[in-house]
Amino acid sequence: MSLTDFDDTLTNLSLPKTSATLTLRVIKSFEFRTERSLVLHAVNLEKTTVGQLKDIAREAIRTQPGWKPYRTASFADTLKLYTKAHGAKTTNLIINLDHDEWILDDDAKTLAECGLENESEVSFFNREAYTKFQANPETRWE
Repeated sequence: MSLTDFDDTLTNLSLPKTSATLTLRVIKSFEFRTERSLVLHAVNLEKTTVGQLKDIAREAIRTQPGWKPYRTASFADTLKLYTKAHGAKTTNLIINLDHDEWILDDDAKTLAECGLENESEVSFFNREAYTKFQANPETRWE
């Protein structure tokens, strides 16, 4: 086997926009760094809207095992791009506090229109809690 036998396609380009894999970082608490990842497969970025992605996540949290601690949390109103495949990650382990333009405010826009691609990571959180944490980004988990 030689080096030319390997596919060197980047992961963000390896699947079509009609069948992407997304990771939602469902954040329960910014201060305590409480988050859990929800991996979604076969997401059609060209047809799925921001509002539909929120509904998909809420339904998964409501019905899938292992999400019980998240069912009583009042969050789940805002999505923000965390990182794209092969992109730089923030030094903050829970959410990127800069780039507020990455917040997906328009529920009617498709995910492709928002710039999402295969292997994107998106944070899902309470906007009010985010604003408070952004003003004073101290953690209390230690």
